[in-house]
Amino acid sequence: MLHDLTYLHSILANLPKGQLFMLTDSHTAEYCLPILADSIGEIPYHLRTIEAGEQSKNLASVQAVWDFLFKHRATREALLINLGGGMITDLGGFAAATYMRGIRFVNIPTTLLAMVDASSGGKTGIDYNGIKNGIGTFTQPLATLIHPNFLRTLPATELLSGFAEMLKHALIASPEEWIRLLQLAQEELPQAQFVAALSERGLLHNSIAIKEQVVAQDPREAGMRKILNFGHTIGHAIESAALENSLQHSTFNIQHSPSHGYCVLWGMVAEVYLSVVHAGCPREVLQQLTQIMLQWYGRPQCDCKQREQLIQRMYQDKKNEANHSPNFTLLRALGEPIINQHLSDADINEALEYLFSL
Repeated sequence: MLHDLTYLHSILANLPKGQLFMLTDSHTAEYCLPILADSIGEIPYHLRTIEAGEQSKNLASVQAVWDFLFKHRATREALLINLGGGMITDLGGFAAATYMRGIRFVNIPTTLLAMVDASSGGKTGIDYNGIKNGIGTFTQPLATLIHPNFLRTLPATELLSGFAEMLKHALIASPEEWIRLLQLAQEELPQAQFVAALSERGLLHNSIAIKEQVVAQDPREAGMRKILNFGHTIGHAIESAALENSLQHSTFNIQHSPSHGYCVLWGMVAEVYLSVVHAGCPREVLQQLTQIMLQWYGRPQCDCKQREQLIQRMYQDKKNEANHSPNFTLLRALGEPIINQHLSDADINEALEYLFSL
């Protein structure tokens, strides 16, 4: 369940002595842990910090967390607080779900991406052998605590990464939210005002609510929850390739390694293109999303050989069904997603051609 940070007091009230554990990354340990200190008070806790970045979302890091829990004699009554972005909440949730067959954990997301996507929904996991979230579980946290002030600690690129998932939620569920997010993007506010607008205009709350409503109807992604995968079939392929340097970061027309949100945004552009061609989605939606990409996210670049590699990665996607081509969620229109759409390699290549030629 979602709560604000004050709810942590009631969670910790009856926790056995020595059974509070904290997982952070190298950034959140410095910038966010001091903010959390008042909520924890005088309760002692054990701290484990891992290096920030998606490259740490691996089996070695999970083993380090397991070792940390065993070293400090965590029991099944223990509580693990995951303080960080999506990498920390995914990895920490997976470590908690598997340690002694499961201990309780609380997610406190510190990035916009984690607040609107990664920290809620009950998905935990790590990347494995180049496959994004290749190993994981469906395990709900005891609670997810939202504290918007953490957003003030983020660089602009992290805010844009989370904003991409907010755009996704609007595209699949709410034409009204799509219009409001377009308006916000067009205002080009200074960063502090942008962060304030997310909370003051209810945009952060509404985006979280969209995901929560979908997950409540389909906790284990048997059907409707697949609409949340919009943009992720192509986006995960780009992200996985970048992580393995099959696509060198220098081939992307941006000044940093591509984060999850950037990759999803690029994936959504390509998948809206597929939606226009194969599902009747209005071309205006493609034009609007493409403009946001060009204005804020930059152009990914890729040659023909690399496009073939991306398509092959889509065949490894965990969303695929047996004996089928890559599985897509497409849009008939704003707020009208359709799941389980299978397209040919030629169709996918055409969408990639659109994306990479902008």
